[in-house]
Amino acid sequence: MATHTPVLIDELFGELKPAPEGQRWEVIHTKPRCEKKLAEYARRNGITYYLPQMESKRVYQRRMVSFTKPMFPSYLFCVLDPRKRQTLLISGYTVSFIRVSQQELLLEELLNIKLSRAPEIELENTLWLSEGLKVQIMSGPLKGVTGVVESHAKLDEVRLQVNILRQAVLVKIDPRLVKILGEYTIVEEER
Repeated sequence: MATHTPVLIDELFGELKPAPEGQRWEVIHTKPRCEKKLAEYARRNGITYYLPQMESKRVYQRRMVSFTKPMFPSYLFCVLDPRKRQTLLISGYTVSFIRVSQQELLLEELLNIKLSRAPEIELENTLWLSEGLKVQIMSGPLKGVTGVVESHAKLDEVRLQVNILRQAVLVKIDPRLVKILGEYTIVEEER
């Protein structure tokens, strides 16, 4: 009987803060199912990374198995310079590097996701929204997290988006804890 040892990896090695002089946050597109292997390789080489993960449960032959999987399959976020990029390229787990021009925006999005990683908060993958209302969660364990909602009628479904990947995760929340940021207009639906 084959047994597989689960790969346990820290979500964050280093800190989610602006990159030091001469380095930048980049997104690495990895080979399929190699995110954790590349994160481990980065850690061994002293490269700061962030690999957000989410809990998943499956039933195999009437046994419940719980494991973590990457929140954004085939992507890893790293702080790189040309030498570190070459180090990761040698690993054999990379496909390409995505240069991030909006460093502050990426860091804000990653910090929102990191804040949502409390054990009592359930996240699920969802569709990325190109338009929506920007909101902030005002209290509770997600206080300070900003996200996007589809409309004022769906304030209970906050999407934490990573715009460079055009991917998002959904967190369900009490709509009374959500504040809409910026100006908006409510469009009445015809009955």
